[in-house]
Amino acid sequence: MPAQSKQTEVTLNLAGRTIVLVGTAHVSELSVKEVSEAVENLQPDTLALELDDKRLSNLENPDAWREMDIIKVLRDKNGFLMMANIILSSFQKRMGAPMGVKPGDEMLAALNAARSRGIPCEMVDRPISVTLRRAWMKSSLMGKCNLLAVLLASAFSHEEVSPEQIELLKQSNEMDSLMAELSESLPAIKEVLIDERNRYLASRIWACSGSKVLAVLGAGHLPGVKEHLEKIAAGEAGTDCSDIDSVPDKSMPSRLAGWIIPVCIVALIAAGFVIGGAQRGWNMLGAWVLWNGLLAAAGALLAGGHPVAVLVSFAGAPFTSLCPFVGIGIVSGIVQALVCKPKVADMEALQEDAASVRGFYRNRILRTLLVFVLSSLGSSVGTFVAGASFVKVLASLFGKIVALFRQ
Repeated sequence: MPAQSKQTEVTLNLAGRTIVLVGTAHVSELSVKEVSEAVENLQPDTLALELDDKRLSNLENPDAWREMDIIKVLRDKNGFLMMANIILSSFQKRMGAPMGVKPGDEMLAALNAARSRGIPCEMVDRPISVTLRRAWMKSSLMGKCNLLAVLLASAFSHEEVSPEQIELLKQSNEMDSLMAELSESLPAIKEVLIDERNRYLASRIWACSGSKVLAVLGAGHLPGVKEHLEKIAAGEAGTDCSDIDSVPDKSMPSRLAGWIIPVCIVALIAAGFVIGGAQRGWNMLGAWVLWNGLLAAAGALLAGGHPVAVLVSFAGAPFTSLCPFVGIGIVSGIVQALVCKPKVADMEALQEDAASVRGFYRNRILRTLLVFVLSSLGSSVGTFVAGASFVKVLASLFGKIVALFRQ
């Protein structure tokens, strides 16, 4: 049977089952009301929510930030993911503040309405950590830079959004233009955040038990999820999402690629000793230490890092740059967290402080993440600058050698 639809709701009759998709804007006061009414009117056998277990836990326990261990986050190489998560959460919170709505209120409203009626609830979204890691891995260097630029722009944007503009986000024409813009500027991000999740959400919704299923999800997912559900019902697509439900291990070529730059740097310095003599070799080695150390330390200093973290950045960057297993950002970030231990007040003000430059420097958790990011960036720049200078020096020496042979 054809689907029945309105602006924020799509009803599908597939294989003897009724699946209703309700699209929301995550900081919309009207969406909170709409999902509660949908649960009451439909009385579904199962409620499916665009959440994973971790996000549900965070919604139900808003004080979960207090249990965070920033050192463990850095050790597990989740510094960039945590910063992205904080910035996105802060942005959504600011959008909903004028309406008195917090991000996820509509999900909690649907959940509470279902639980009060004894309706089973299923979390059908992919874990946010998997999604962000896949997005980062699939992005090119330019894509990563664009993503960071978008995150920073959203972090420090103070543009006010009216309730009318929030509701416009649920209209298909507004959503289509946003998706088109995302496809052009960040194609890999759009593939992971939208396309893959549409498929994942559809397969999990289809797996929900009962003849009547109500799914609450962001309005931007409505068209894609509807399309995938129809393909599943028609036998044109399966429900196996094992290829997108985890972060793949790095392939052997990718692992080897992590050693290419360190091996090239060591080879260039060794060539400096062999071709240019001991003096030239030691000069190149000194340049490597200075470029890496100074720029990593400058990054930590720019982040407002403790003097010990700055010194560690300087001393450690020349070594960590030659080791793919640990970056200087992890080391300097951990040192920063140890000498300037975060307090409970930092946990409580995390999302508010993420909305301003001053807040990033005031909050000890955010400043630790800044030290991690900027010292890593400084060391990366130092690696390329030093490497380029080595190539220039060796090219000059080869030129002189060739000239001598010609004579």
